[in-house]
Amino acid sequence: MNCQKEIQLGILSEDEAWVLFRDKTGLEDDCSTLNDVAKEVAGECKGLPLAIVTVAKALKGESFDGWRAANQRFKDSRHLDNDEVLRGVLRPLKLSYDYLKKGNNQITGNDIQMCFLLCSLFPEDYGIPIEMLIMCGIGVGSFPNAYSIEDKRNEIGIALKKLQKSGLLLESDYAGTIRMHDVVRDFAHWLTSTGVNRFMVKDKLKEWPHMVESYTAIALWNCSTNIKKFPDKVEFSKLKILFLHGELDCLVVSGTFFEEMKALQVLYLDAVIFSPKGFHSLPNLKTLWCTYCKLENFSSSLTNMRGLEILALSRTKIDEISEELVKLSTLKYLRLSHIEVEVKEEEEMNIPPKLLSRLTSLEELHVTSKSNINLLELNSLPRLTTLSLRLSDNQISQGYNFMFPKLQRYAIVVDGYFRFLEAPIFRTLAIKNFSSSLSAFNSLFDTVEKLQLRNVSGQKNIVPSIGKMGVNELTSLKLKSCKDMEFLTDITSDQGPIVAFSNLVELNIQRMVSLKGLCYGLSPTRFFQNLKQVSIQYCEELQVMFQMDKLSEKVKCQAPLLSNLTILELYSLPKLETIWKLEPSHHANASLTRLKVVRIEYCNELKTIFSPCLALSMLHLQELDIRSCNGLEQVIGFVQEEEIIEVG
Repeated sequence: MNCQKEIQLGILSEDEAWVLFRDKTGLEDDCSTLNDVAKEVAGECKGLPLAIVTVAKALKGESFDGWRAANQRFKDSRHLDNDEVLRGVLRPLKLSYDYLKKGNNQITGNDIQMCFLLCSLFPEDYGIPIEMLIMCGIGVGSFPNAYSIEDKRNEIGIALKKLQKSGLLLESDYAGTIRMHDVVRDFAHWLTSTGVNRFMVKDKLKEWPHMVESYTAIALWNCSTNIKKFPDKVEFSKLKILFLHGELDCLVVSGTFFEEMKALQVLYLDAVIFSPKGFHSLPNLKTLWCTYCKLENFSSSLTNMRGLEILALSRTKIDEISEELVKLSTLKYLRLSHIEVEVKEEEEMNIPPKLLSRLTSLEELHVTSKSNINLLELNSLPRLTTLSLRLSDNQISQGYNFMFPKLQRYAIVVDGYFRFLEAPIFRTLAIKNFSSSLSAFNSLFDTVEKLQLRNVSGQKNIVPSIGKMGVNELTSLKLKSCKDMEFLTDITSDQGPIVAFSNLVELNIQRMVSLKGLCYGLSPTRFFQNLKQVSIQYCEELQVMFQMDKLSEKVKCQAPLLSNLTILELYSLPKLETIWKLEPSHHANASLTRLKVVRIEYCNELKTIFSPCLALSMLHLQELDIRSCNGLEQVIGFVQEEEIIEVG
C-alpha cells in the first residue's frame, strides 16, 4: 500500500483496552457482575487491538454463562474454538503470515516464517533470547545461502524486524530479547497443529503427555523432577527440534532417551542431567545448548557429535574440557561460560594448551569466565569474527606483542566481571586496573562502540593516544580513576582537522585527578554532534568543560555543536570556572535546543551557567537543579558588546 505515513498500533494499556472492549461489546457500567468477567476476558487479550475487537464482537449480547465459558477457554488457550473469534483473529494474522513471502524468494520467505514459528516454542510472556533463536535457526538450516554465522545472524535479524513490522512479534523491555503476544502465539500453535511443521509446546509438566510420532518440534518447559511416565526412550523419526527444561532440582534423563531421534538438529537443555553417549545415533545434530545441566561422560562422548556446529555450555557441570574437543571439526560456534569441572575446584577454567588453535572452523568464541586461554592461539583461527572474553592483565602482557585480530563484534573484559548478554550486541571493551601498553587493542579501538576504562594509567588522552582514527564508532564512553588522562582530545594545528567522537551519545567521567578539560587545541570536526547525556563527577582539576573558542573552518560550517545534548550532570568539580567557552562571534556554532535537564552541585568556582546566546536556544529545558555552588553569581550571564553587534 502506498501509505504516506506508517503508524505502528502498539499494545494498549489495561484501561485503554477495557474502554475499547466495553465499547465494542456494548456493556453498560451498571452490569457489575458481568463486567467483572468481561474485564478478565479483556485482560486475556493482553492489549492487542485485533484480539480485543474480534473477541468483543464475538461475545456481544452473550449470556453470563457464555461469558464465563469464554473466559475459561481463554485461560485454557482454547479461544480459537469459537468460530467467530477464529475467523476474526485468524484471517488478519494468516494474511500477515502469508505476506512474509512477498518480495522474497521461496526459500527466504519460508525461513522468515520458520523464525516466526520458532518463537512460538517459548512459554507465554517470555522474553525470547535472540541469540538462542539465531542458534536454532542455524541448526535447522535457515537461510542456506548465507554461509557464515555472521551472515546468518544478519539475515535472522532482518527477519525478526520484518516480523515486528508485520505485528507478529513485539519489542521487549530487555536488550537481546523479543516477545510474542499470547494471541499470536496461539495462532502459531494453530498453524503447527497440522501440516509439515508440527509442534508441541507444554509448560509445567507433571506427567509425560501423549504424543504422535509426526512432531517436528517439541518444547517441554518446567518439567517436574518427579514427572510421571517419563520414558527411557522415545521414537520421533521426524523430530528436528527438542527443548527440555527442568525445574531447580535437575530433571534426570536416560542416556538412551535421544537414541531414536535420528532427524534431531537442535537440542536445548536446561536443568537436565544426562549422558551424551547416546548421541552417536544423532548424525544430524547441529546445535547443542546446555544451561544449568550436568553432562556425564562429556569428554568421552564428543566423538559422537562430529557434525556439531554450535556448542554452548553455560553454568554446566562436565568432567573436563579435553583434547577430544578437536574431533568437532565442523564446530563454528563455541560458548564456555562458568563451566564447573567435576574433578577440580579451581576458580579458573582450564583449557588445554593449543586446543583452540586447532578448531580452525571456529567463527565465534565466547569464554566469559576466568580461563587460562592463550591469546596467541587466536591468530590461528582465520575465520574468527566474533569474540567474547574475560581476561586478566597478565594474559594481555604475556601475549608477546599480541594484537587482537579484526573482529566484526566483540565484548572483551579485562580484570572485571562479564555483565553482557549471551552475545555481544555492541562492540565493547571494558579494561580495569591496567598499566601496560594498550597496543594489543589497536585494531579494536577503531571500531569500538562502548568503551570503559577504569584505573588505566599511561594515557594522557583518548584521541590520538588511544584512537588515532578518532573513535568515531564510539557511542558510550565511561572513564573512572585514569590518573594520567588530561583531555579527551589533544589536537595541534599542524595535525589539521580531525573527525572525533562524532557518534558519541553517552559520556560518563568520574574521579579523574588530572583531567583539565575535554578538548585541548583544535576542536575536532563533528565533535560531540550526537552527544545526549553527560555526567562528570569528582574531577578536581577540571576548569573548562566544552572549550569551543578554537574552531576550525570545517567545524564552523557544520551543524551546531551540542545540539543533541539533553542531560547534563556536574558534581563536585571544585575548580570548574566555565561550562561553555565560546567566543561571542561563534555563538551560531553551538546550540542547546534539545537540553532538558541540568543538575549542578558543589562547583564553587562557577560564576555563570549559560551565556545569553546559549540561553536563547534552550527551548525545551524542563529541569534546572543547582545546589551548593557558593560562587555562583548568575544563571544567565550579561550580554557582551560583541554579542549585541552580532545579534543586531
